Amino acid sequence: MTNTSIRNIAIVAHVDHGKTTLVDAMLRQSGIFRENEEVAERVMDSNDLERERGITILAKATGVYYHDIKINIIDTPGHSDFGGEVERALKIVDGVMLLVDASEGPLPQTRYVLSKALEARLPQIVVINKIDRPDARIPEVLDEIYDLFIDLDATEDQLNFPIVYTNGKEGIAKLSVDDESTNLRPLFDTILAKTPPPPGDPDAILQLLVANLDYSEYLGRLAIGRVFNGTLRLGDEVSIAKLDGSYHKTKITKLYSFSGLKRIDETIGRTGDILAIAGVEGITIGETITSAVDPKPLAHIQIDEPTIAMTFTINTSPFSGREGQFVTSRNLRDRLDKELLTNVSIRVEEAGGPDAFKVMGRGELQLAILIEMMRREGFELAVGKPEILTKTIDHKLCEPQELLVIDCPENFVGVVIEKLGTRKGKMVKMVNHGSGRVRLEFHIPSRGLIGLRSEMMTDTKGTAIMNSLFNGYIEWQGDIPTRPTGSLIADRPGKTTGYALFNLQERGDMFVGSGLEVYEGMIVGENARDADLDVNIVKEKKLTNMRASSADEAIRLVPPRLLNLEQALEFIRDDELVEVTPKSIRLRKKILKQNQR
Repeated sequence: MTNTSIRNIAIVAHVDHGKTTLVDAMLRQSGIFRENEEVAERVMDSNDLERERGITILAKATGVYYHDIKINIIDTPGHSDFGGEVERALKIVDGVMLLVDASEGPLPQTRYVLSKALEARLPQIVVINKIDRPDARIPEVLDEIYDLFIDLDATEDQLNFPIVYTNGKEGIAKLSVDDESTNLRPLFDTILAKTPPPPGDPDAILQLLVANLDYSEYLGRLAIGRVFNGTLRLGDEVSIAKLDGSYHKTKITKLYSFSGLKRIDETIGRTGDILAIAGVEGITIGETITSAVDPKPLAHIQIDEPTIAMTFTINTSPFSGREGQFVTSRNLRDRLDKELLTNVSIRVEEAGGPDAFKVMGRGELQLAILIEMMRREGFELAVGKPEILTKTIDHKLCEPQELLVIDCPENFVGVVIEKLGTRKGKMVKMVNHGSGRVRLEFHIPSRGLIGLRSEMMTDTKGTAIMNSLFNGYIEWQGDIPTRPTGSLIADRPGKTTGYALFNLQERGDMFVGSGLEVYEGMIVGENARDADLDVNIVKEKKLTNMRASSADEAIRLVPPRLLNLEQALEFIRDDELVEVTPKSIRLRKKILKQNQR
């Protein structure tokens, strides 16, 4: 039996290919908003960080109506570090819209999300977006998409995918590039025709799989999931099938469905519905809400393993507690426990002491986003250098490997190949599109990516585009050289002076400006040589009443290099920490006292 009044579809794509903008246009054209309603751009990116960075971090559900049929749309992240969100979204949909940029073509994350969709045997609709770009190369991109499907062992049926050409910004869809069109109707029609209605038996035992979590100040934890079988009613007594095999009875106190940006109160959930449910304290992702009388759980959601770890500790610097609200290890533990409730791809362990926690995730960006969210909430903490999680396979030490794709101008190809050679990268493919840019593909140990982005940007004058994707495990590749420079370290507390900075400029790049407070052991710059150097950055010019023969020459300071959180995490070495507070990001040595290092 199928519920023909519903379609469930996920939009998947590489980061920045225009998923959220297209969902915007779909919401507008389906009449969800009033004529005079003011709506922000990229309305689905509701989180502050998502708006600032222009990327989707959390998968979100919305619903639109077209010809009296409800289309539930799951907008998923495009960055591989948030792959856990994509895997869960694909569990609760019956079709996939694969979005590809008309100029950039398929990139690593496109490959990742497509492989997951093909594994799940979900029908695909290929959407070539941004067809208005001046550098669009639609026929070549279409060939690349076919190559990708074949490369991922797609079946004959899966290769017969429908193609829709869109301009998400203008809200236009076409079935052929030359068609005249002023709206997204061809896209909506294709979704209804090619996405099967959700199967399921409304009279069978209730089975609702939880794929996401939300939190409400008034109702507590909300479980977001899809009804696969049975019917759920408000006030029902149900059983939660826990991951450990136990059952926990509870009562449903609220039922919501999604329409546009709003949650709509419901009294009944039918087969195929995507719902948010209250009254389910303690539920986690992957568990099943089922009948209390005759429980029948669904299979758990399998999530890929984390590959990178960082140590989070309390802030022990002399400036601790000045800027943040939450500074104790209890605050830190509570916040990490809360993150574990909604983020399944993160794991936390104690790291040799009550004040330190080892936080494991998919990549540097995922953990940097977590740290950024914590500092905005008022937390102070110190973070160690990212380290790789190794495995023993067949009695051999193995480390995670990445597929790295670099897009750069032709004249920087030599620099890029040389840089990745020293980091144990092996080139597997090189394509010149004839547009002046070259696409290079490498297999490289995950360790080789730490600190690579900032160096690559410097070497290619900011023109390279880097994307990476987890690509299994390989045997340990030996040592990889770290940054060839040392640190300049303040040797006493005080305020920095222009006089001291002027005299230190030739030693290397400075990270601090004049008039800033520093403490002993704080890293104030990057030494041009490979050794660490303790410097007096608070030295003042001694004034005398003797007049100099030449007037004081005006000192000229080079502007300091201000590091953001990701750059700071890439910069530090094993004996250094990043001190993160709501207002500042500082670098420091683990051992502050010079005579104890």
